[in-house]
This record gives sequence, structure tokens and C-alpha cells, in this order.
Amino acid sequence: MAALSVQAPRGFPRAAPPLRFASPPGASADGSVQWLLRRNCSITPAHLVVVYILLCTVSLAIAGAFWWRGAPFVLPFATIELVAVGIALMFYARHAADRESLLLRPGLLKVECTHGSRIDQVEFTPAWVRVEPAHGDHSLIELSGEGKRIAVGRFVRPELRRALAEELRVAIRRCGSTRASANPTVGSAPSNPEDLATTS
Repeated sequence: MAALSVQAPRGFPRAAPPLRFASPPGASADGSVQWLLRRNCSITPAHLVVVYILLCTVSLAIAGAFWWRGAPFVLPFATIELVAVGIALMFYARHAADRESLLLRPGLLKVECTHGSRIDQVEFTPAWVRVEPAHGDHSLIELSGEGKRIAVGRFVRPELRRALAEELRVAIRRCGSTRASANPTVGSAPSNPEDLATTS
């Protein structure tokens, strides 16, 4: 018995692939898409403060007990140790909030990169944006256009940066097509002279 195969009509549009790196996945009602790429931090800066306070309390209590028992050198060394740990935690907390934010909406691509106290912000027109790796498939993704450029993808594993670049290209292309369909050309002249004669 022959198998029955059913094919979709050629003119039927294919469903757009889901956005893997967008946050949240997919696009909103107004057609905007946002990517929020950040460090994979297992503990927040607020939790770090609590842990550091507990560490200081326990360490100074033990050092104070040794001081009371006649060992005065334990307390200075404990203080130096806590200061060193505090500096390391401050450096960690400063960069725990590092992130890259990309917001794509019809007519605008806004990119914001936060690294410590430095914030780099660039705005592009999606139709003029080029998405390409800076050096290779595993390097950072460079967005350029209109004389501006910025690199993203620092918080994505190198083997996934190519997939992220392709997703950005697809989303930018989809945003441009959505904008064009939402603003069709009005009052265009007929391309055939015979049609002009018929309408007159």
C-alpha cells in the first residue's frame, strides 16, 4: 500500500525559529526583543555582605578569645586576613552586576554594556547593522553600522557565540520585514501603462 504524503503549499510562510538567547524567549506584543547577557554568579552582592559580616564576627570573636588568654598576635593577623578577604569580595561584587543588554524594536537597536562602573551605550538603525565575529566563530560578536561599533558576547560560552550571532541576524531581519509590512507603500503609480489608461 502506497504511503500518503502531504506537502504544505509553497506560498505558505515558514514559522519563525524560536529565539534561544532572548530574555524572555520570544518577542513582545509590540515586536520588541531583548537579550540580557550577564555573568553566571552563584551568590549576589547582598548575600556576600551577610557572609562577610558573619565571617568577621566569628573570626574576631576567636581572635578576641586568644587575646584574652594571653596571645595578642592572633588578633592583628585575623584583622589583616579579614581586610584582604574584604578587598577580594569588593572586587567580586563590583563585577557581579556586569551585563550586556540588547533591545531590538522596529527602527532601533539599543546596545548597553556594563563593566564595573563603566557603561557603554550605542544605538543603531537595524537596517544598517552588520553582525559578524570580531576575529573568528568563537570570538566576540561585533555590531557595526553608521560609523559605530560595539562587541558583545562576553558572557556567552565561545562555542555558542556563533549561534547568538545568527539569532541576532534573524531577529534584525525579521524586525525589518515586520516594519515594512506594517507600513505598506500608499499611492504607488501603476507599473503598466495600460493600467494607467484603464483607470483614467
